[in-house]
Amino acid sequence: MNYRHSYHAGSFTDVVKHVILTALITSISRKDSSFCYIDTHAGTGYYDLFSEFAKKTREYEGGIEKIIQQENPPPLVKDYLDCVHKINNQLTGAKFASLRYYPGSPMIARYLARPHDRIIACELQPQEYQALKTAFAGDKQVAVHHTDGFLGLKAFLPPRERRGIVLIDPPYENPDEFTRIARSLPTAIKRWSTGIYAIWYPIKEKNQVDRFYRILKETIALPIFSIELTIYPDLPNHLNGCGMVIFNPPWQFDALIKKTLPWLWKSLTINGQGSYQANLIK
Repeated sequence: MNYRHSYHAGSFTDVVKHVILTALITSISRKDSSFCYIDTHAGTGYYDLFSEFAKKTREYEGGIEKIIQQENPPPLVKDYLDCVHKINNQLTGAKFASLRYYPGSPMIARYLARPHDRIIACELQPQEYQALKTAFAGDKQVAVHHTDGFLGLKAFLPPRERRGIVLIDPPYENPDEFTRIARSLPTAIKRWSTGIYAIWYPIKEKNQVDRFYRILKETIALPIFSIELTIYPDLPNHLNGCGMVIFNPPWQFDALIKKTLPWLWKSLTINGQGSYQANLIK
């Protein structure tokens, strides 16, 4: 595997993904009962924006730095930014640390989790797994596993908790990644029908995304909540934006996202290009 998320940490796609994740965890936490969060492609836990990888692309300048500079963010974005700031404070040991580290999905989930919630993080790439294991060393609420995330869906579903979130966020290096996700989901949902399933994907080729949705509708008899945000027009072979497919979204989640998405797009778009949408597809 050649993909290194350090090159893309804090990018606009990370911001979109993690604001949605914050909304999911905020929504599911409205009930007192515990939940299990499962991350199939967890990465290292957090990323140093001063590293040679991050400085080479500087994608964080068009993502998290843009959001931090905005005035009067909506409540959901404030919660997300609070998470980013608090994790920086914790990692640097400073009370009011500037932005140096960008937290990955498992770190954000851990920050938002309550004492009775549980996290399972899977990572296959050996170096990233070791970094992830170190990041959560001694944390009894987090179980880190060196495994392929799709195999993790078979191994860890269903968890003992009735409620929870599965985040599927592969690197999309393999051209068959969309197909593999679509084939894995029906079995996963059958194993844990009460779980929330969130699948992040890049938007590079519209035809590829449309085909993905057709397969999902053919194989899964559940409504699809679809979120997309692009900051460029439909350019071929270009990362124009990203999206999230969600099955079994929690109560009031749709209203929270629809309220936040216009502000998020306006803050991230390049010269008003691209678009956004959040719809329930039946």
